[in-house]
Amino acid sequence: MSSVLNRFLSYVQIDTQSDPQSTSFPSTEKQRDLSNQLVIELQELGIEDAHLDEHGYVYATIPGNSDKKNIPVICFCSHVDTSPDVSGANVAPIVHQKWNGADIILPDDPTQVIRLSEHPDLKNQIGHDIVTASGSTLLGADNKAGVAEIMAAAEILVTDPRIKHGDIKILFTPDEEVGRGTEKVDLVKLGADYGYTVDGEAVGTMEDETFSADGVKVTIHGVSTHPGYAIGKLENALKIAGAILAALPKDGLSPETTEDKQGFIHPVHIEGIQERAVLDFIIRDFTEAGLHEKEAFLQEIVDKVLASYPNSKCEFKVTQQYRNMKEILALHPQIIDNAVEAMKRSGLNPITRSIRGGTDGSRLSFMGLPCPNIFAGEHAFHSRLEWVSVQDMEKAVEVIVSLTQVWEERS
Repeated sequence: MSSVLNRFLSYVQIDTQSDPQSTSFPSTEKQRDLSNQLVIELQELGIEDAHLDEHGYVYATIPGNSDKKNIPVICFCSHVDTSPDVSGANVAPIVHQKWNGADIILPDDPTQVIRLSEHPDLKNQIGHDIVTASGSTLLGADNKAGVAEIMAAAEILVTDPRIKHGDIKILFTPDEEVGRGTEKVDLVKLGADYGYTVDGEAVGTMEDETFSADGVKVTIHGVSTHPGYAIGKLENALKIAGAILAALPKDGLSPETTEDKQGFIHPVHIEGIQERAVLDFIIRDFTEAGLHEKEAFLQEIVDKVLASYPNSKCEFKVTQQYRNMKEILALHPQIIDNAVEAMKRSGLNPITRSIRGGTDGSRLSFMGLPCPNIFAGEHAFHSRLEWVSVQDMEKAVEVIVSLTQVWEERS
Protein backbone atom coordinates (compact mmCIF):
# COMPACT_ATOMS: atom_id res chain seq x y z
CA MET A 1 0.00 0.00 0.00
CA SER A 2 3.03 2.33 0.17
CA SER A 3 2.42 2.76 -3.55
CA VAL A 4 -0.48 5.14 -2.97
CA LEU A 5 1.51 7.47 -0.70
CA ASN A 6 4.57 7.51 -2.96
CA ARG A 7 2.42 8.23 -5.97
CA PHE A 8 0.51 10.96 -4.16
CA LEU A 9 3.65 12.73 -2.96
CA SER A 10 4.96 12.70 -6.52
CA TYR A 11 1.74 13.96 -8.13
CA VAL A 12 1.12 16.90 -5.79
CA GLN A 13 4.50 18.38 -6.67
CA ILE A 14 3.38 18.84 -10.28
CA ASP A 15 1.52 22.15 -10.72
CA THR A 16 -1.75 21.41 -12.52
CA GLN A 17 -3.85 24.43 -11.54
CA SER A 18 -6.65 25.14 -14.03
CA ASP A 19 -7.70 28.62 -15.18
CA PRO A 20 -11.38 29.66 -15.39
CA GLN A 21 -10.54 32.64 -17.62
CA SER A 22 -8.70 30.59 -20.24
CA THR A 23 -10.36 29.78 -23.56
CA SER A 24 -8.00 26.91 -24.41
CA PHE A 25 -8.63 23.25 -23.66
CA PRO A 26 -7.34 22.15 -21.32
CA SER A 27 -7.32 25.57 -19.73
CA THR A 28 -3.63 25.22 -18.79
CA GLU A 29 -1.02 23.19 -20.63
CA LYS A 30 0.73 22.27 -17.39
CA GLN A 31 -2.07 19.83 -16.61
CA ARG A 32 -0.60 17.62 -19.33
CA ASP A 33 2.61 17.30 -17.31
CA LEU A 34 0.88 15.05 -14.80
CA SER A 35 -1.28 13.35 -17.42
CA ASN A 36 1.79 12.38 -19.45
CA GLN A 37 3.42 10.95 -16.33
CA LEU A 38 0.30 8.89 -15.60
CA VAL A 39 0.32 7.43 -19.11
CA ILE A 40 3.96 6.39 -18.70
CA GLU A 41 3.23 4.77 -15.35
CA LEU A 42 0.17 2.94 -16.71
CA GLN A 43 2.18 1.62 -19.65
CA GLU A 44 4.91 0.49 -17.27
CA LEU A 45 2.24 -1.54 -15.48
CA GLY A 46 1.57 -3.31 -18.79
CA ILE A 47 -1.64 -1.44 -19.67
CA GLU A 48 -0.97 -1.24 -23.37
CA ASP A 49 -3.76 1.07 -24.52
CA ALA A 50 -3.01 3.83 -22.00
CA HIS A 51 -2.77 7.14 -23.85
CA LEU A 52 -3.29 10.89 -23.63
CA ASP A 53 -5.62 12.30 -26.26
CA GLU A 54 -5.40 15.71 -27.93
CA HIS A 55 -7.76 17.25 -25.35
CA GLY A 56 -5.77 16.21 -22.29
CA TYR A 57 -7.77 13.11 -21.24
CA VAL A 58 -6.05 9.92 -20.12
CA TYR A 59 -7.77 6.68 -21.19
CA ALA A 60 -6.71 3.18 -20.19
CA THR A 61 -8.14 -0.35 -19.96
CA ILE A 62 -7.34 -3.14 -17.52
CA PRO A 63 -8.61 -6.23 -19.38
CA GLY A 64 -10.93 -8.55 -17.48
CA ASN A 65 -9.64 -11.90 -16.24
CA SER A 66 -12.94 -13.60 -15.39
CA ASP A 67 -14.56 -16.48 -17.25
CA LYS A 68 -17.96 -14.88 -16.73
CA LYS A 69 -19.67 -13.22 -19.65
CA ASN A 70 -21.51 -9.88 -19.75
CA ILE A 71 -19.80 -8.33 -16.76
CA PRO A 72 -20.55 -4.58 -16.88
CA VAL A 73 -17.54 -2.46 -17.80
CA ILE A 74 -16.72 -0.20 -14.86
CA CYS A 75 -14.80 3.08 -15.03
CA PHE A 76 -12.90 4.83 -12.25
CA CYS A 77 -12.36 8.54 -12.82
CA SER A 78 -10.46 11.38 -11.15
CA HIS A 79 -9.33 14.82 -12.28
CA VAL A 80 -5.74 16.00 -12.52
CA ASP A 81 -6.30 19.74 -12.12
CA THR A 82 -6.30 21.67 -8.86
CA SER A 83 -8.39 24.65 -7.82
CA PRO A 84 -7.67 28.15 -9.15
CA ASP A 85 -8.49 29.52 -5.68
CA VAL A 86 -5.06 28.84 -4.12
CA SER A 87 -1.62 28.39 -5.67
CA GLY A 88 -0.69 24.86 -6.68
CA ALA A 89 2.92 25.70 -7.59
CA ASN A 90 5.91 24.45 -5.61
CA VAL A 91 3.82 22.27 -3.31
CA ALA A 92 5.97 20.88 -0.49
CA PRO A 93 4.03 17.98 1.05
CA ILE A 94 4.66 17.02 4.67
CA VAL A 95 3.76 13.66 6.23
CA HIS A 96 2.90 14.07 9.91
CA GLN A 97 3.44 10.51 11.07
CA LYS A 98 1.26 9.00 13.80
CA TRP A 99 -0.52 12.29 14.42
CA ASN A 100 -1.21 12.72 18.14
CA GLY A 101 -4.12 15.17 17.98
CA ALA A 102 -2.13 18.37 18.47
CA ASP A 103 -2.60 21.42 16.26
CA ILE A 104 -0.72 21.08 12.98
CA ILE A 105 1.18 24.33 12.37
CA LEU A 106 2.26 24.66 8.75
CA PRO A 107 5.90 25.82 8.71
CA ASP A 108 5.94 28.18 5.72
CA ASP A 109 3.13 30.25 7.26
CA PRO A 110 2.62 29.64 11.00
CA THR A 111 -0.73 31.45 10.83
CA GLN A 112 -2.02 28.43 8.90
CA VAL A 113 -3.03 25.96 11.60
CA ILE A 114 -5.07 22.77 11.22
CA ARG A 115 -7.01 22.38 14.47
CA LEU A 116 -9.07 19.45 15.64
CA SER A 117 -11.74 21.88 16.84
CA GLU A 118 -12.16 23.25 13.30
CA HIS A 119 -11.90 19.98 11.36
CA PRO A 120 -14.35 17.48 12.89
CA ASP A 121 -13.19 14.55 10.76
CA LEU A 122 -9.77 14.77 12.43
CA LYS A 123 -11.24 13.11 15.50
CA ASN A 124 -11.03 9.80 13.62
CA GLN A 125 -7.41 10.34 12.58
CA ILE A 126 -5.50 9.99 15.86
CA GLY A 127 -2.51 7.76 15.13
CA HIS A 128 -2.84 8.21 11.36
CA ASP A 129 -0.23 9.69 9.07
CA ILE A 130 -1.60 13.06 7.95
CA VAL A 131 -0.32 14.70 4.76
CA THR A 132 -0.46 18.50 4.45
CA ALA A 133 1.19 21.17 2.37
CA SER A 134 3.70 23.55 3.95
CA GLY A 135 1.39 26.55 4.37
CA SER A 136 1.93 28.63 1.22
CA THR A 137 -0.02 26.46 -1.24
CA LEU A 138 -2.88 24.03 -1.33
CA LEU A 139 -1.93 20.36 -1.07
CA GLY A 140 -3.71 19.05 -4.15
CA ALA A 141 -5.47 16.13 -2.46
CA ASP A 142 -8.45 17.34 -4.46
CA ASN A 143 -8.13 15.31 -6.62
CA LYS A 144 -4.63 13.88 -6.72
CA ALA A 145 -5.57 11.63 -3.81
CA GLY A 146 -8.14 10.05 -6.11
CA VAL A 147 -5.63 9.83 -8.96
CA ALA A 148 -3.09 8.11 -6.71
CA GLU A 149 -5.72 5.72 -5.36
CA ILE A 150 -6.87 4.65 -8.82
CA MET A 151 -3.27 4.19 -9.92
CA ALA A 152 -2.43 2.11 -6.84
CA ALA A 153 -5.55 0.00 -7.36
CA ALA A 154 -4.59 -0.50 -11.01
CA GLU A 155 -1.19 -1.80 -9.90
CA ILE A 156 -2.88 -4.35 -7.64
CA LEU A 157 -5.33 -5.49 -10.31
CA VAL A 158 -2.71 -6.05 -13.00
CA THR A 159 -0.26 -7.83 -10.71
CA ASP A 160 -2.61 -10.15 -8.78
CA PRO A 161 -4.49 -12.59 -11.05
CA ARG A 162 -6.36 -14.01 -8.07
CA ILE A 163 -8.59 -10.90 -8.10
CA LYS A 164 -11.31 -11.67 -10.63
CA HIS A 165 -12.88 -8.76 -12.46
CA GLY A 166 -14.33 -7.65 -15.76
CA ASP A 167 -12.88 -4.97 -18.00
CA ILE A 168 -11.94 -1.89 -15.99
CA LYS A 169 -11.61 1.53 -17.57
CA ILE A 170 -9.52 4.39 -16.19
CA LEU A 171 -10.27 8.02 -17.03
CA PHE A 172 -8.30 11.04 -15.84
CA THR A 173 -9.80 14.38 -16.81
CA PRO A 174 -8.56 17.98 -16.94
CA ASP A 175 -10.40 21.15 -15.90
CA GLU A 176 -12.91 19.69 -13.43
CA GLU A 177 -12.31 22.61 -11.08
CA VAL A 178 -13.45 25.10 -13.71
CA GLY A 179 -16.58 23.13 -14.67
CA ARG A 180 -15.25 21.78 -17.97
CA GLY A 181 -13.98 18.37 -16.98
CA THR A 182 -16.21 16.35 -19.29
CA GLU A 183 -16.52 18.85 -22.12
CA LYS A 184 -14.54 16.80 -24.63
CA VAL A 185 -14.60 13.31 -23.14
CA ASP A 186 -15.29 10.51 -25.65
CA LEU A 187 -17.65 8.07 -23.94
CA VAL A 188 -17.81 5.84 -27.01
CA LYS A 189 -14.04 5.38 -26.90
CA LEU A 190 -14.17 4.93 -23.14
CA GLY A 191 -16.66 2.10 -23.54
CA ALA A 192 -17.84 1.87 -19.93
CA ASP A 193 -21.31 0.96 -18.67
CA TYR A 194 -21.07 2.55 -15.23
CA GLY A 195 -18.55 4.73 -13.46
CA TYR A 196 -17.31 6.03 -10.13
CA THR A 197 -15.52 9.29 -9.59
CA VAL A 198 -13.02 8.98 -6.74
CA ASP A 199 -13.21 12.54 -5.47
CA GLY A 200 -14.97 12.51 -2.11
CA GLU A 201 -14.21 13.42 1.47
CA ALA A 202 -14.44 11.28 4.60
CA VAL A 203 -13.63 7.60 4.53
CA GLY A 204 -16.73 5.43 3.97
CA THR A 205 -18.78 8.17 2.33
CA MET A 206 -20.37 8.16 -1.08
CA GLU A 207 -22.33 10.92 -2.82
CA ASP A 208 -25.22 10.04 -5.08
CA GLU A 209 -26.61 13.58 -5.21
CA THR A 210 -24.97 16.86 -6.17
CA PHE A 211 -25.91 20.46 -6.62
CA SER A 212 -27.40 21.52 -9.89
CA ALA A 213 -25.31 24.37 -11.20
CA ASP A 214 -25.47 27.37 -13.52
CA GLY A 215 -23.13 30.25 -14.17
CA VAL A 216 -24.29 33.83 -14.65
CA LYS A 217 -22.27 36.55 -16.38
CA VAL A 218 -23.46 40.12 -15.82
CA THR A 219 -21.88 42.57 -18.26
CA ILE A 220 -22.45 46.24 -17.42
CA HIS A 221 -22.07 48.94 -20.07
CA GLY A 222 -21.77 52.27 -18.29
CA VAL A 223 -21.31 55.77 -19.66
CA SER A 224 -17.73 57.02 -19.73
CA THR A 225 -16.60 60.61 -19.94
CA HIS A 226 -13.76 62.83 -18.73
CA PRO A 227 -14.03 62.98 -14.92
CA GLY A 228 -13.44 66.72 -14.93
CA TYR A 229 -16.58 67.27 -16.98
CA ALA A 230 -18.63 64.29 -15.85
CA ILE A 231 -21.45 65.98 -13.95
CA GLY A 232 -24.78 64.61 -15.07
CA LYS A 233 -23.10 62.33 -17.61
CA LEU A 234 -20.80 59.72 -16.06
CA GLU A 235 -22.33 56.38 -15.09
CA ASN A 236 -19.40 54.36 -13.73
CA ALA A 237 -19.70 50.66 -14.53
CA LEU A 238 -17.44 49.79 -11.59
CA LYS A 239 -19.77 51.58 -9.17
CA ILE A 240 -22.76 49.82 -10.72
CA ALA A 241 -21.02 46.47 -10.24
CA GLY A 242 -20.25 47.40 -6.63
CA ALA A 243 -23.87 48.33 -6.01
CA ILE A 244 -25.03 44.97 -7.35
CA LEU A 245 -22.65 43.13 -5.01
CA ALA A 246 -23.69 45.33 -2.08
CA ALA A 247 -27.35 44.50 -2.73
CA LEU A 248 -26.83 40.75 -2.27
CA PRO A 249 -28.33 39.41 0.98
CA LYS A 250 -26.02 39.56 3.99
CA ASP A 251 -27.71 36.81 5.98
CA GLY A 252 -28.56 34.21 3.34
CA LEU A 253 -28.18 32.91 -0.21
CA SER A 254 -24.38 32.79 0.07
CA PRO A 255 -21.95 29.90 0.65
CA GLU A 256 -21.00 31.30 4.05
CA THR A 257 -24.63 31.43 5.27
CA THR A 258 -26.10 28.20 3.86
CA GLU A 259 -25.82 24.47 4.56
CA ASP A 260 -27.45 21.10 3.86
CA LYS A 261 -29.92 21.46 0.96
CA GLN A 262 -29.80 25.26 0.79
CA GLY A 263 -28.50 26.81 -2.42
CA PHE A 264 -26.73 30.09 -3.01
CA ILE A 265 -25.71 32.96 -5.30
CA HIS A 266 -21.94 33.39 -5.25
CA PRO A 267 -19.86 36.08 -7.02
CA VAL A 268 -16.54 34.58 -8.12
CA HIS A 269 -14.93 37.17 -10.39
CA ILE A 270 -15.08 40.88 -11.17
CA GLU A 271 -13.15 42.95 -13.67
CA GLY A 272 -13.63 46.20 -15.53
CA ILE A 273 -13.05 49.89 -16.09
CA GLN A 274 -15.47 52.79 -15.69
CA GLU A 275 -17.05 52.13 -19.10
CA ARG A 276 -17.55 48.37 -18.78
CA ALA A 277 -17.52 45.86 -15.95
CA VAL A 278 -18.14 42.12 -15.79
CA LEU A 279 -19.41 40.13 -12.81
CA ASP A 280 -19.31 36.33 -12.80
CA PHE A 281 -21.57 34.35 -10.46
CA ILE A 282 -22.14 30.69 -9.77
CA ILE A 283 -25.68 29.66 -8.84
CA ARG A 284 -26.24 26.44 -6.89
CA ASP A 285 -29.32 24.50 -5.78
CA PHE A 286 -30.34 20.86 -5.56
CA THR A 287 -33.31 21.44 -7.89
CA GLU A 288 -33.57 23.12 -11.26
CA ALA A 289 -36.55 25.13 -10.01
CA GLY A 290 -34.36 26.44 -7.19
CA LEU A 291 -31.74 27.53 -9.72
CA HIS A 292 -34.30 29.47 -11.72
CA GLU A 293 -35.63 31.17 -8.58
CA LYS A 294 -32.14 32.37 -7.62
CA GLU A 295 -31.38 33.54 -11.13
CA ALA A 296 -34.62 35.52 -11.19
CA PHE A 297 -33.75 37.05 -7.81
CA LEU A 298 -30.31 38.09 -9.08
CA GLN A 299 -31.92 39.57 -12.18
CA GLU A 300 -34.23 41.62 -9.94
CA ILE A 301 -31.23 43.00 -8.04
CA VAL A 302 -29.50 43.95 -11.27
CA ASP A 303 -32.63 45.63 -12.65
CA LYS A 304 -33.16 47.64 -9.45
CA VAL A 305 -29.59 48.89 -9.44
CA LEU A 306 -29.68 49.76 -13.15
CA ALA A 307 -32.87 51.78 -12.61
CA SER A 308 -30.67 54.45 -10.98
CA TYR A 309 -28.42 54.58 -14.05
CA PRO A 310 -30.82 55.32 -16.93
CA ASN A 311 -28.21 55.51 -19.67
CA SER A 312 -26.39 52.30 -18.77
CA LYS A 313 -27.19 48.85 -20.11
CA CYS A 314 -26.65 45.33 -18.88
CA GLU A 315 -26.38 41.84 -20.36
CA PHE A 316 -27.45 38.92 -18.15
CA LYS A 317 -26.26 35.56 -19.53
CA VAL A 318 -27.04 32.21 -17.88
CA THR A 319 -24.91 29.17 -18.77
CA GLN A 320 -25.82 25.65 -17.67
CA GLN A 321 -22.95 23.90 -15.88
CA TYR A 322 -24.22 20.59 -14.49
CA ARG A 323 -27.31 18.97 -12.98
CA ASN A 324 -28.07 16.82 -9.92
CA MET A 325 -26.96 13.28 -10.75
CA LYS A 326 -29.54 11.77 -8.37
CA GLU A 327 -32.08 11.85 -11.19
CA ILE A 328 -29.99 9.40 -13.24
CA LEU A 329 -28.55 7.25 -10.45
CA ALA A 330 -32.01 6.47 -9.10
CA LEU A 331 -32.56 4.47 -12.30
CA HIS A 332 -29.52 2.25 -11.60
CA PRO A 333 -29.65 1.22 -7.91
CA GLN A 334 -27.06 -1.54 -8.40
CA ILE A 335 -24.32 1.07 -8.75
CA ILE A 336 -24.86 2.27 -5.20
CA ASP A 337 -25.65 -1.20 -3.83
CA ASN A 338 -22.37 -2.61 -5.12
CA ALA A 339 -20.35 0.28 -3.71
CA VAL A 340 -22.03 -0.18 -0.33
CA GLU A 341 -21.10 -3.86 -0.39
CA ALA A 342 -17.48 -3.08 -1.32
CA MET A 343 -17.17 -0.66 1.58
CA LYS A 344 -18.64 -3.18 4.01
CA ARG A 345 -16.13 -5.78 2.87
CA SER A 346 -13.43 -3.26 3.70
CA GLY A 347 -14.73 -2.92 7.23
CA LEU A 348 -16.43 0.43 6.72
CA ASN A 349 -19.85 1.72 7.67
CA PRO A 350 -21.05 3.19 4.34
CA ILE A 351 -22.68 6.61 4.42
CA THR A 352 -24.57 7.82 1.35
CA ARG A 353 -25.09 11.57 1.25
CA SER A 354 -25.44 14.69 -0.85
CA ILE A 355 -22.51 16.85 -1.83
CA ARG A 356 -22.68 20.63 -1.80
CA GLY A 357 -20.79 20.79 -5.04
CA GLY A 358 -20.35 18.79 -8.19
CA THR A 359 -17.95 16.31 -9.73
CA ASP A 360 -17.29 15.08 -13.22
CA GLY A 361 -19.82 12.39 -12.32
CA SER A 362 -22.62 14.97 -12.42
CA ARG A 363 -22.18 15.57 -16.13
CA LEU A 364 -21.08 12.04 -16.95
CA SER A 365 -24.34 10.72 -15.52
CA PHE A 366 -26.38 12.89 -17.86
CA MET A 367 -24.08 12.07 -20.79
CA GLY A 368 -24.88 8.37 -20.43
CA LEU A 369 -22.38 7.10 -17.84
CA PRO A 370 -24.15 6.85 -14.45
CA CYS A 371 -21.43 7.85 -12.03
CA PRO A 372 -21.66 8.46 -8.26
CA ASN A 373 -18.75 9.79 -6.22
CA ILE A 374 -16.86 7.71 -3.66
CA PHE A 375 -14.47 8.92 -0.98
CA ALA A 376 -10.83 9.75 -1.59
CA GLY A 377 -10.06 11.06 1.91
CA GLU A 378 -9.74 14.72 0.85
CA HIS A 379 -10.44 17.44 3.42
CA ALA A 380 -10.46 21.26 3.52
CA PHE A 381 -10.60 21.50 -0.26
CA HIS A 382 -9.39 24.61 -2.07
CA SER A 383 -7.43 25.92 0.90
CA ARG A 384 -3.93 25.97 2.33
CA LEU A 385 -5.26 23.83 5.20
CA GLU A 386 -6.04 20.90 2.90
CA TRP A 387 -5.12 17.52 4.35
CA VAL A 388 -5.51 13.79 3.75
CA SER A 389 -4.84 10.68 5.79
CA VAL A 390 -2.51 8.03 4.35
CA GLN A 391 -4.61 5.33 5.96
CA ASP A 392 -7.77 6.73 4.37
CA MET A 393 -6.10 6.70 0.96
CA GLU A 394 -5.10 3.08 1.53
CA LYS A 395 -8.68 2.24 2.46
CA ALA A 396 -9.90 3.90 -0.76
CA VAL A 397 -7.55 1.66 -2.76
CA GLU A 398 -8.97 -1.35 -0.97
CA VAL A 399 -12.54 -0.29 -1.76
CA ILE A 400 -11.76 0.25 -5.47
CA VAL A 401 -10.27 -3.23 -5.76
CA SER A 402 -13.14 -4.77 -3.81
CA LEU A 403 -15.67 -2.97 -5.98
CA THR A 404 -14.30 -4.63 -9.12
CA GLN A 405 -14.78 -8.01 -7.44
CA VAL A 406 -18.33 -7.24 -6.36
CA TRP A 407 -19.35 -6.39 -9.92
CA GLU A 408 -17.76 -9.62 -11.16
CA GLU A 409 -19.43 -11.78 -8.50
CA ARG A 410 -22.87 -10.25 -8.98
CA SER A 411 -22.86 -10.51 -12.79
